[in-house]
Amino acid sequence: MPTGASGASRIEDRAMLERLARRIGLEERDLAVLGRVPLFAGLEPSSLADLLAAASIRHFARPALLFAEGDPARQFYVVLDGWVQLYRQTADGRESVIALFARGDSFAEAVMFLGGTFPVSGAVVDEARLLVVPAEPFRRALQTDNALCFKMMASMALHLRRLVGQIEQLTVRSSTERLAQFLLKLAGAGAESAIVHLPYDKGLVAARLGMQPETLSRALARLRPLGVETTGRRVAIRDVEALRRHLLRADAYS
Repeated sequence: MPTGASGASRIEDRAMLERLARRIGLEERDLAVLGRVPLFAGLEPSSLADLLAAASIRHFARPALLFAEGDPARQFYVVLDGWVQLYRQTADGRESVIALFARGDSFAEAVMFLGGTFPVSGAVVDEARLLVVPAEPFRRALQTDNALCFKMMASMALHLRRLVGQIEQLTVRSSTERLAQFLLKLAGAGAESAIVHLPYDKGLVAARLGMQPETLSRALARLRPLGVETTGRRVAIRDVEALRRHLLRADAYS
């Protein structure tokens, strides 16, 4: 394609994404987040616009219930801001945390694909802004779009890899190393420094990392010499690369 035509195509694609953003209420920074979601990564803007035609942005206060175990799986979600937990109710009435999601994470795609019911409950644990995507347009598109089928498989494989990674963390990493890895994910690739706001209930983060809340506090204290400062829910990472090097050294000695 001639350079001029390629440039015109990029401008048209950008205009299409901006129209999509205005229609459903996406912010500029949200488009970059969607581009990193495995299910959306690499899609043509026209395909993305079609798939998200019925999507909406919704704001949820804490502690809003998104869905209960056994509810029909008619939609999936992308976290644009805030925190969401998936959990199961134990026989004695306690909540067992299955997963914790932050900005840039998607969840419930696999259940949507199967067309069944949610096997767990989902709730907002901090004020959240979510992209809610109806399942039906995706199911229709999957019947004719091979590329989208592969993206769905990639998304499911990513969630499986994360679960395997969680099991690995619990068995081979110390509590401080698990926390460092968690914070690095939230800081994002390429960041020199970062500010992370944890959920109101730090016990959720502790449960997600397989530790007690007091162990989480001690792990935060151990990271202080690496430039990790905590004030309430606010965690400031002064030097992301130093934290990453610390984790790599731990890997080298394990």
